[in-house]
Amino acid sequence: MGLKKETTREQYKKLQNGSDVRGFALSAPDEPQNLFPDIARNIGAAFVFWLVERTGKPAEKLRIGIGHDSRLTAYALTAGAAAGVLEEGSSVCFCGLATTPSMFQSTVEEESSFDGAIMITASHLPYNRNGLKFFTKDGGLSKNSIEEILELASVRAEAAGPVLISLEEMEMAVREMEASLKNGQGFEKNQEISRRMSGDLYTYRLVDAYSSHMKQIICREVGVEEKDQPLKGLHIVVDAGNGASGFFATKILKPLGADIEGSVFLEPDGRFPNHVPNPENPDAMAAISKAVLKAKADLGVIFDCDGDRAAVVFSDGREVNRNALIALISAIVKKDHPGSIIVTDSVTSDELTVFLEKDLGLKHFRYRRGYKNVIDRAAGLGADGEDCQLAMETSGHGALKENYFSDDGAYLCVKIISEMARLQKEGRRIEDLIAGLGEPAEAMELRFRILEDDFRGYGQRVLDDFAAFAKKEGWKLVEPNYEGVRLAFDDAEVKGWLLLRSSLHDPALPMNLESARKGGIDVLLGRIRPFFKDYERLGLPEQLTT
Repeated sequence: MGLKKETTREQYKKLQNGSDVRGFALSAPDEPQNLFPDIARNIGAAFVFWLVERTGKPAEKLRIGIGHDSRLTAYALTAGAAAGVLEEGSSVCFCGLATTPSMFQSTVEEESSFDGAIMITASHLPYNRNGLKFFTKDGGLSKNSIEEILELASVRAEAAGPVLISLEEMEMAVREMEASLKNGQGFEKNQEISRRMSGDLYTYRLVDAYSSHMKQIICREVGVEEKDQPLKGLHIVVDAGNGASGFFATKILKPLGADIEGSVFLEPDGRFPNHVPNPENPDAMAAISKAVLKAKADLGVIFDCDGDRAAVVFSDGREVNRNALIALISAIVKKDHPGSIIVTDSVTSDELTVFLEKDLGLKHFRYRRGYKNVIDRAAGLGADGEDCQLAMETSGHGALKENYFSDDGAYLCVKIISEMARLQKEGRRIEDLIAGLGEPAEAMELRFRILEDDFRGYGQRVLDDFAAFAKKEGWKLVEPNYEGVRLAFDDAEVKGWLLLRSSLHDPALPMNLESARKGGIDVLLGRIRPFFKDYERLGLPEQLTT
């Protein structure tokens, strides 16, 4: 018997990745292409259908912004999404190379105030991946909304409506409009495309508007006007990872007086030839650390490909990401919001909790992994009357209430750099803000591969059994706990914790372990090893098979 052919609905459904659409936009070994411009066309049209229902506006009154990062398939997928929007009668404002946070900003800024925005990106994933993110003025769309859009797109695909323009022609138009944006032109109507389509196609200089917005924030925070160059005397290097954020150096920092000499990988290149654009990646962090030391800079800033995540490096090369970055942003938040709740994901360290609660007087709320989970929980606490100013994941996704809870790497860096400029005037250093943050002596992450088709059900069974095993052993289960099984240990051999949880998307159970004592993780591994020997459909990491 041959393999069952997937239905159109199943093909589209497979493209959902939480609150994003992601797929293989180029074929690679064992990764056949499943995201095509025609699919993007139907998804763009489906976004129009979704917006019509949510806003009550007719399609011809909707204005939708579309931007992209530096990926090799950016133009093709942008052309597809734009064609779908135009065919349904809505206008497209083509924003060109942009960041994910700037695309959200385009829905709330008065000058643009788009009804919706689409970002073509797959964040830090390999060069052959790509995808779509969606925004309204209320923020990024939820998982349920993405399900609805993909369902609508699959229905449109099967209906096979009229094609008003070839995708080759549309891509050519997009490339020409990108060139006009680079030449400083904007708000220009593409007469030929608008004549042939139901909706109008314009250019919009989003990066310029977004950069102006960020410069205004720095000037306000530092307390000087732009002409007074609030960043004069600061040497800041930027690593954009050949993604979309190179403008942070040239359009924000440099005009405000900062020395950006020594910045690296600012030019967009979808092959990512220098390192993975990911602030969690050791090679990426080593690259910005090296750039800081070589340039003898005061600070280094690194972004992921689409600019919604960031990390920094101090002048001595110290990497400030994960727990340290959360601590730094929290210390800045504390000035104006003493006692605020800080919501993080579940894998933050005990040392961070001590720093937030003992040193800063804030409240630490550990929640589930997933940046949308963390942000939504923070927004929910605020809606319930709690003072919650920051939601931040160890991945580098961070969102401040004052910025619409938008996970914006550039905004986080603007807050850090503004504080740095203020401290410089007082003869103080940004490093001093987290001088009291401790670090675990040891940390490790393991992944247990689930070899069952029903990996969700099998994984939950393992978690339930592990909790029962821990109770039998007399170990302390941390409560309240919002994800997986978290155990705390405070004995002569181990002072630390472990968390076993389900992966957000993959057939796996990740386990995080930390210990304040050297050798503590080996002790923990010895204690849990007997539990896992009976689970034949669980691929054990090497550390538990020896």
